[in-house]
This record gives sequence, structure tokens and C-alpha cells, in this order.
Amino acid sequence: MRRFDAEYLASTRRGMWERREALSGLDLDGRTRILDVGCGTGELTRVLVDESPAAVVGVDADTDLLAHAREHAPVLAGDARRLPFLDDAFDLVVCQALLINLPDPRPTVREFRRVSSELVCAIEPDNGEVRVESTVEGERELERRSRSRYIEGVETDVTLGARARALFDEAGLSELQTARYDHEKRIEPPYDEAALRAVQRKATGTGLDSDRETLLSSALTEEGFDDLRERWRAVGHEAVTQMQTRTYRRTETVPFYLTVGRV
Repeated sequence: MRRFDAEYLASTRRGMWERREALSGLDLDGRTRILDVGCGTGELTRVLVDESPAAVVGVDADTDLLAHAREHAPVLAGDARRLPFLDDAFDLVVCQALLINLPDPRPTVREFRRVSSELVCAIEPDNGEVRVESTVEGERELERRSRSRYIEGVETDVTLGARARALFDEAGLSELQTARYDHEKRIEPPYDEAALRAVQRKATGTGLDSDRETLLSSALTEEGFDDLRERWRAVGHEAVTQMQTRTYRRTETVPFYLTVGRV
């Protein structure tokens, strides 16, 4: 299972549920017990607590992340492939961006079905469909190139998205429904601390350094990585320059697919 630190999760999920109409199919008002699997730092857990009168529980294998999630709801350390709960313990089991990080997500979906008495929902992105617009010339194409290599080198299916439906069908879930929800991440004036950190990571090359191993697992050579890193630094420096005149703007649109099935 791929693991992430709290800062990464906070940056990628910030503002994810500013619009919550996509969750309407989960009948959150009528739930009594909800399990958030792979809850991480608890961004989705918090939304579930806000939107439902149910008792919400989070579970994650990373105890460091659970220290943050505990602020929103009771949490428990556990493996998504062997959930520490009895059969039918919850009437809704949900996960966000979990299945894309598992080498084989099928046992986890079967566990979802086992511990749910009614609904199962997976909210998974298709990282192959991410779109970027930027005021820095060349950033959009550089994003596309870097993402393509990353997808080629990563060991899990980070483009799963709507194809989670096939996993639900295989697990014996019925009445399957899939809906798309676009998460837009914007950098625009006035720039907050998160935006400043993101641009700084580009300008210093540290953003790409964190993915070095994955990128070199693709067809990208060491020389190609160094070239890509220098291009990113140049883009980052231009973004810093534009920030100084409050003209830098960037929008990243990540498509998430909500797959819902009934036990």
C-alpha cells in the first residue's frame, strides 16, 4: 500500500468538499453508522460528521495520520484488507482515494461488502484525466508530461476512477451507480501559505524529487529526469515572478468518480 504524510494529504484534499451535492446519493441523513476506510487525516470523516447524524468511525493503517483524524471522530488502526469489525457493522462504508493506492483492491472491496449492511461507496480519482491551466507558459505541457511518466512508473492503478464499478460488480454488490465530481484546486491572488509552498517546491525542484523513484521506474532516464527537474525549476521561478505582481493563476481539475453499490 502506498503511504503519504499529513502535509501531502492536506494539500491534495484541501477544499475537496466545498460542494457536497455529489454525496446526496448516500442518504447521509438516514444513516446510523458510517465507516470511513483509509480515512487518513480525516478530511472526508469531518464532512460525514457534518452531514450525517450517524456515528462515524475512521480506520487507517497509519497511526501518525490517525492522530489528525481523531479530531473529527473516533478512529481505529486497521488494515483495509482485514477490517477489525463484525459483519454488517455499518450501514454505509466509504473510502476516498484508497483503492488507487492498493496493488490489489479486490480484497478490500470484499471487506467493504462484508462489514456493510446496506451501501458501499468508493470515491476514486482518474489521474489520467487531470487537467491543468496556468498563466506560466509551458506549465500545462510539463504537467502532462510528468503525469504521464508518473502513471507509467507507479505500481498501482492511479487511473481507476469509474472502473471501480467493475470491482463492485465482482464483489457481488448490486444497483451500481457512478457519478463524477470534479475537484478544482486553484492558485490565485491573494496567495495563501499552501500556494506559496507549492510554488516553492516547483522552484527548488523538491516537488519532483519526491517522485524520483516512481518516475525512474518509467521509461524516463536519469538524464531525462534531470532535464525534467530543470524545466520544473524554470516554471517555478516564473510562477514566483508572476506571484510578485499578483498575476499567477493555476487551476488543476481532478475528476473523482463516486461508485455506489448495495449489499
